[in-house]
Amino acid sequence: MTKVSLTVNGKPVARDVAGGTLLSEFLREDLRLTGTHIGCDTSQCGACVVHVNGKAVKACTTLAASLEGADVTTIEGLANGGLHPMQEAFKEHHGLQCGFCTPGMIMSGVDMVTRYKAEGRELTQEAIRHELEGNICRCTGYHNIVKAVEDAASKM
Repeated sequence: MTKVSLTVNGKPVARDVAGGTLLSEFLREDLRLTGTHIGCDTSQCGACVVHVNGKAVKACTTLAASLEGADVTTIEGLANGGLHPMQEAFKEHHGLQCGFCTPGMIMSGVDMVTRYKAEGRELTQEAIRHELEGNICRCTGYHNIVKAVEDAASKM
């Protein structure tokens, strides 16, 4: 067991974790933050995307013990008193169908918009589609997801 201390959604957390405990497992089982979905356990689907120190990572292939001192934000911590602009855009543009991929898509979308704005790059529909290649929507809702990310980018 390794003691890990980190901040999750703005709150300090300290727990003993087994060396092989994945961040997705830690969030869901230890902290009961079930918005981080597990779809594949192989980093293929993107349902488990969270932010670690402000960058999108796939929680199903990140070891919890490696995050000493890290700042983790999950879909539950994205909003601050109301819906985040990305969450609002997904709602407005029906960027979800079954909802399983939605947390990962939203977290990836926020990371994408933040990076593009920081780098002064234009976020086109083509760029959004390329950036979302690591996130799978089995309901094929990509058209509305792209519209949602595009709309949220104008509001973030």
